[in-house]
Formats: sequence, structure tokens, C-alpha cells
Amino acid sequence: MWTYLPDLAAENAPRYTSYPTAAEFRDGIGVTDQRAALARLTDGSNLGLYVHIPYCERICWYCGCNTGKAGGDDRVSRYADTLLAEIDIVASLARGRVSAIHFGGGSPNALSPETFSRLMAHLRDRFDVRTDADIALELDPRTLTDAFAAAMAIAGTSRVSIGAQTFAPHVQSRIGRVQPFGLVVDRVAAIRRAGIGQVNLDLMYGLPRQMAVDVAETIRLTLTLRPDRVAMFGYAHLPGMLARQRMIRDAELPGPAERFAQARLAHDRLTAGGLIAVGFDHFARAGESLAEAARIGRLRRNFQGFTGDTHDALIGFGASAISELPGLLVQNEKNAGQYRTKLLGGHLAGSRGVARGPEDMLRGAVIEQLLCKGVADIGAICTARGMAASHLDAAFSVLEPLVEAGVAAVDGRMVRVMPNGLPYARLVARAFDIYRARSASRFSKAV
Repeated sequence: MWTYLPDLAAENAPRYTSYPTAAEFRDGIGVTDQRAALARLTDGSNLGLYVHIPYCERICWYCGCNTGKAGGDDRVSRYADTLLAEIDIVASLARGRVSAIHFGGGSPNALSPETFSRLMAHLRDRFDVRTDADIALELDPRTLTDAFAAAMAIAGTSRVSIGAQTFAPHVQSRIGRVQPFGLVVDRVAAIRRAGIGQVNLDLMYGLPRQMAVDVAETIRLTLTLRPDRVAMFGYAHLPGMLARQRMIRDAELPGPAERFAQARLAHDRLTAGGLIAVGFDHFARAGESLAEAARIGRLRRNFQGFTGDTHDALIGFGASAISELPGLLVQNEKNAGQYRTKLLGGHLAGSRGVARGPEDMLRGAVIEQLLCKGVADIGAICTARGMAASHLDAAFSVLEPLVEAGVAAVDGRMVRVMPNGLPYARLVARAFDIYRARSASRFSKAV
């Protein structure tokens, strides 16, 4: 059903894992604001915790995450000690029950099994963690050991995401991530033997020297692993911002039409393989929690992408981790050394961010509904927040070219992403982003 529209496919747009986006973060938002926002949480707050591990044993060239080479157990162990100190400080300020804990990175399995177990035990000791809390980790299969899989199972891990990206060897060699399919098969089996129930795979399109046949074969192999979810991300090539991406040659990247065709092929093959499309880049088996959240209209979007979580607040731990708190988005110090200095001095680590006023919350709600539900009733959203619907009238003129292209439809104040417009959903959302009136050039391609 997707139609390639060259002008739209060439445009840039945020992924909208938050609103305002990280591009709006500024200095001057920091520890004082972070402390006050944490203190606003109540006993009835539903909390999610995110733990960032900014280390990998091997660095991949495509990666846009805040990560560096682990360089030995001592470095990672010192970082874990700092995380323990941060957990103590935050727990003394924040109230609420924890329904989800997510470890990301980098590679959380850069931690030793013992260190991971110690962190999990400390989180459970300092926070009121529900017995049915969703515990999730992102993993690098190349360095995943049986001992770490066992530690995850003992800690109550409910799901893991395997960074597969592609199973085409010639593409793997161009992104600095060589991992034979047999290795991934073996590691998925180890995870399931350990008793972890849900295994997800992360894949990518738009990679150097990647062709449609490579995407098709990667998906064929992926489906043999019986994943519960698949995320199919478009590679964001931003070498001006990310030095490691300069290892990837611009001339080897698929052109806009090829990139679009790869995204369309991935959608068709994954849905034909029995997975349900969720949002614009996630897929889940029927009955799985993400698919169910989409079915009943409870799908959300946050820094982990599309999710069924219903947090009142998401608290980030670790260097560069972002917290989504009442009225505030705040990011910790990115540099691990500066992060450690702050925490060991008894301070929180927030260094930049943005305060979210009523208009930000309003626009964020519209953007989230467009991306998660494909439709937003602008009048109802404004009324629920005590704001006049005319407040967003300017966005409708921005939508006009998308309506003419058949990507979006407007009926009164109801805005809908059309089935043919799914790959351009971020452009529809961008119409309500007041900050994008300045520039969208620093973001990845919309498709």
C-alpha cells in the first residue's frame, strides 16, 4: 500500500521518543530542577526505571548511542559503583511503585553477571518494585555468556532485545558488527534455556551495501527464531555528529528510493510472517503485550520507542540517561567521569534538559496519539487540557501538502494518518512540533 513520494521521503524528522525532543535540551536545567521534579512524585506514582550502561566490548560504526569501549572490568565496575550511589540518592527523593526496569546502552552485558545481579538487587532493595514488573535488557549476542543469561533469569528478567541489525555478512563488515547467524541462533537458545520468556530482535534497513535481497533474507532468518517482537529501524547517518559513523562511506548507502523500498519490503515480509505492525517500525506477534497495547489503544511512545508501559514518570540512571518527570525532561552528564564526580560528591547528575509547560504537554499528546494510534482528535485533546482548539490552528496549514499527497486526512479537527501514509507518520506529527519551524536538518530521514 505504500507509495514512494520522493520529496517527502527526503525530508528529515525527529523520532519523537519525547516532546520536546532532545534537540531542545539546554544548559541551565539541572540538579535543582531534577530534585524538585523527583520530589513531586507521590506514593501512587507508577514508575519506570531506565539504567544506561555506556560500554561495549566492541564498538559498531553505525551506532548513535552514548557508548565507548569497556576497556576492562575495573572501568565498568567503577561505573556500577556510581550507579549504586545514584540509585541511593534518587530513591531517597522519589516515591511510587516500579512497574518496569529497562537496561540499555551500549551493551548491558558489558557488565559481569555478578555486577548486573548486584545492581538489580539494589534497585529492588531501594524501590518498591512490583512482583510482576517487566524487566528488560538490550543485549549484544557476540559477548553474551551463559552465565549472564542465568543471572538475568535469576533477576526476574521477562524479555530481552537482541541487536541483530542484519544477517548479510557483506553488510555486517561495512558496519563493524560481524556476527554470524549461527551465533545468534545459539545465543537465543541460551536465553530460552535460562527460562527468559520473551526474545525480541532489532533489525535495520538503509545500511551500507544493503540491498532488498539482504533485507528479505535477514527477515526470513529472523522469523525462524520465532521472535515475540521485531523492531525495524532506519539507519540514521549523521557523521557530522557521530565520529564513528565516518567509517561508513556515504557512497555505499542506499539511495532514497532504495531505502524506501527496503522499509516497505520489511513491513510486507514481517506482517506476512504473522507479526502485527505496531506504529511505524515495530512488529509483534498476536497477543503479545505490545500488540495488545496497540489493539486496545494504550500504546505509548518514550525513549525506548513504542511501548505498552503506562508510567507517570521514567527515571533514568547512568551517564547521559534521560528522565521524564512531571513537568521536566532532564539528562544526566554525558561524560562518565563527570557523571561519577557529581554522584560521588553526593549530588544528582542532571546537567541539561527542558521544562515542559502546558503547550509542550498538549503538543506532545497530539504527536503521541498520531504515532501510536494513527489518529488524533485535536478538539478533544485541547478540551481535556483546558486549552482552546484554535491554539493549534497553524498546524493545519502545515498539514495541507500531506493531505494533498494522500498521507494525512483532516476532518474538522480530527487528523488521521492514512494507511498509505504510515511511512511518513513522523512528518504528520512534525506539523504539530512548534520547534521544527526552525530546522529539522539535524534529524534522520523521515523514512
